[in-house]
Amino acid sequence: MSFQDDAARVPSSPDRPDSGSSEHKERVVPPASGHDRPTRTAALWVAVAVGLVVLVVLIVFFVQNQDMITVRFFGLEGTLALGTTLFIAAVGGGVLVALAGGARILQLRISNHRRKKAVSGPGGGY
Repeated sequence: MSFQDDAARVPSSPDRPDSGSSEHKERVVPPASGHDRPTRTAALWVAVAVGLVVLVVLIVFFVQNQDMITVRFFGLEGTLALGTTLFIAAVGGGVLVALAGGARILQLRISNHRRKKAVSGPGGGY
């Protein structure tokens, strides 16, 4: 973008005479002063609202799945409600995914630390 293109986009003011053209000029509206950025409080409110919706869905799930079933695991046997059993299985799967993700993050941090150390050289500081 050239200087002339940029200057042509500046809206004319009463102090400054028009450039001679009687055509309708496009007015550039400056962006709003920070009202579009969400705040931390707004993000927290959205997170709480989403969490409440998830809890309501879980309550409905538990209420609708109260049939008692027999669960066998490594020689142990017991009866639990179906909803509770499925919830425990889902939480267990989430824990396994979190452990795998945490191990990967740790692996990436270690390799990044080694890379920074190799780039800075011996005795190099931050």
